[in-house]
Amino acid sequence: MAPDPANLVRITDSRDPRVAAFLSIRERDLAGAHGGRFIVEGKVTLETLLRRSRFAIESLFLCETRLAPLAGLLALVPHTVPIYAAPQGVMDDVAGFPMHRGILACGMKGAPLAPADILPTDGPSTALLLAGLSNHDNVGACFRNAAAFGAAAVLLDAESCDPLYRKSIRVSSGASLWLPFAHGGTGASLIEAAETAGHEVWALTPRADAKPLPSLEVPPRVALLMGAEGPGLPSDLIARARPVRIPMTDGFDSLNVATAAALAMGHVFNARRP
Repeated sequence: MAPDPANLVRITDSRDPRVAAFLSIRERDLAGAHGGRFIVEGKVTLETLLRRSRFAIESLFLCETRLAPLAGLLALVPHTVPIYAAPQGVMDDVAGFPMHRGILACGMKGAPLAPADILPTDGPSTALLLAGLSNHDNVGACFRNAAAFGAAAVLLDAESCDPLYRKSIRVSSGASLWLPFAHGGTGASLIEAAETAGHEVWALTPRADAKPLPSLEVPPRVALLMGAEGPGLPSDLIARARPVRIPMTDGFDSLNVATAAALAMGHVFNARRP
């Protein structure tokens, strides 16, 4: 059995102030009250946070039964970062609901990135622009798809939900922890930023006058603009970009936004392959 890490701290009381960052996670998620912090859960996202994330780790909180199985991974935790461990019941009391994974970590958001910081200005590039996406599952799935198809960056307007929301991170399979993103502004400012970096903006829409995706030649740098499910992109944003549609069965014109983004990014990805 591996020895306990030197930075291990045993927690026996759910009121211990040292684990305050993990208190009532579900309610704090809904209130957006993490104050510059974010929470990840599960082994996959913890490993991503430790191995390739750009975000600093503040602390870990584990069920004590996970210490031995995670010994190799915990060796990657900086010695200055406390690893709190507690019995399952204490951990559940702190988090506010049963944490069957028994693995939580608290990260620090740090200074936000701006579009100009992350959008390439030369060479092939794909960017994903998200306008008005308020569903955490969809944002997480969009990040996972963007990572799978080699997107350089994701831009989200201020109306879109936080990609560092706990569920978004989990659904993204940790992609939102390392894929560069900028969050803020309006849909129009996303388009402007992408065009400034030399990206042609394609607005995905089911409108009949939009160009079919398979018919388009992929430019060196392209930004794919996606709107919220239901209302889709507003007409003023579509008018500022190149309207593009995904052909589908007659009488059916709606796809999940993450699915549509995957199809569009897959088209671009395969068009660029040798």
